Amino acid sequence: MSVKPLTMLMASFFLVSILALSGCADKVPPPTQQVTMATQAISQAESSGAFDLAPLELKSAREKLTQAKLAMEQEKNDQARRLADEAIIDANLAEAKARSAKSQKVVEELKESIRILREEINRKSKP
Repeated sequence: MSVKPLTMLMASFFLVSILALSGCADKVPPPTQQVTMATQAISQAESSGAFDLAPLELKSAREKLTQAKLAMEQEKNDQARRLADEAIIDANLAEAKARSAKSQKVVEELKESIRILREEINRKSKP
């Protein structure tokens, strides 16, 4: 696994932890920033191919974002913040899985190219 997806997942976990600890305040403002971040994370996951390569995680992220928006409309800001954070994490996971699947495909293609080259070399080296 590359460093970027792992770093993104760890950062998301850290963000969720911080937000959970800060959830003790009486009046919680609407989590507009988290909703925006979730929307961006979903877009980034989609552009990385998550629609085809990590559809379940992407669907989960979209559903949680929709629920977060609904909770915000109902002024359930703690719930909305939690759902938006979960949407970010799911979107980051979808992106990481998509990138991993793409990398694995490249590795398989390289292995096949090497196999073909070896066959060609062996064929030319035989009398």
